[in-house]
Amino acid sequence: MKTEAWLLMACLLLAGCDPPVPAPKSFAGLGADAAAFRQVVPGVPLEFPRDHGAHDGFRIEWWYVTANLRDAQGRDWGVQWTLFRSALRPGPETTDWNSPNLWMGHAALTGPGGHQVSETLARGGVGQAGVEAQPFRAWINDWSLQGDPDVTHLNMRASGQGFRYDLALKTDRPLVLHGVNGYSEKSGKGQASYYYSQPFYTVSGEVERDGQRIAVTGRAWLDREWSSQPLAAGQLGWDWFSLHLDSGAKLMLFQVREADALSYRAGTWVDPHGQSQALQGEQIELTPLAWTTLDNGKRLPTRWRVQVPLAQVDVEVDALVPNAWMGTRFPYWEGPVRVGGTGRGYLEMTGY
Repeated sequence: MKTEAWLLMACLLLAGCDPPVPAPKSFAGLGADAAAFRQVVPGVPLEFPRDHGAHDGFRIEWWYVTANLRDAQGRDWGVQWTLFRSALRPGPETTDWNSPNLWMGHAALTGPGGHQVSETLARGGVGQAGVEAQPFRAWINDWSLQGDPDVTHLNMRASGQGFRYDLALKTDRPLVLHGVNGYSEKSGKGQASYYYSQPFYTVSGEVERDGQRIAVTGRAWLDREWSSQPLAAGQLGWDWFSLHLDSGAKLMLFQVREADALSYRAGTWVDPHGQSQALQGEQIELTPLAWTTLDNGKRLPTRWRVQVPLAQVDVEVDALVPNAWMGTRFPYWEGPVRVGGTGRGYLEMTGY
């Protein structure tokens, strides 16, 4: 009862005097009406470094890094660093407790010994969390992702009970804009986000588990999205893949699952030189091959066949740790994957 009471007080503190939020109709309420917020429309050019920062007026956005790492013993590791901004109401950020923004951070370390997760919450306006574009800095409490304004060099730090990581990311490649110049449709019915990535980071640093510090190297992928209504009311969740192929190419794919219709699919193929090509539903096949029943009783597909004939891709994607469940405020599955014998990547599954 003490835990339940603490959670209730925390929610009231974060929400302030705002009206109660109705029960969600889709994953995390992302299909709820958001007419009062700024809308995502085609034809708006993305601008940098401005768009590395926060976007007042939009209901939700995130800064998302996943890293596929390996230690000197040849063991695979995965790291996730995520910062979410969620607006209770439209309006600009303030410098007091009247801020409309809630912030939520997720960190995870996956590898030998399993999957560890930490979550932290903060209210905007009082210095606990935020994002600045020049120089780039995203933080929540003592977790941070920061570097130069063009995000070509970043330092990433987070910790949780029994784990920690401190990593340096660098790249000399351009950003990748998804969809049509960064306008990424999610339903074909008007739901969309502004979406870009930096999938070409090389990584060095260390992870720590239960007091043991381990040097690692590898590859990382930064995802940036902001929107006000990324899902339609009948969409239940999504399956999202970010794949580093050994050829140097990158592949981002997602499908948004419909309650009573075919899933909406899209993606981006990026060649080893950084040239990208948008992919549409008929160019993508995503087939679950094996399902895992997790410790919490949920059943999810943790092995997939991924086919993109245009890019001559036909691979099996298999979870490194099948029980990579994020038991956070809005729970989901997120973890590193092996891509046949041709690469590594990350898989995210929501709404199950």
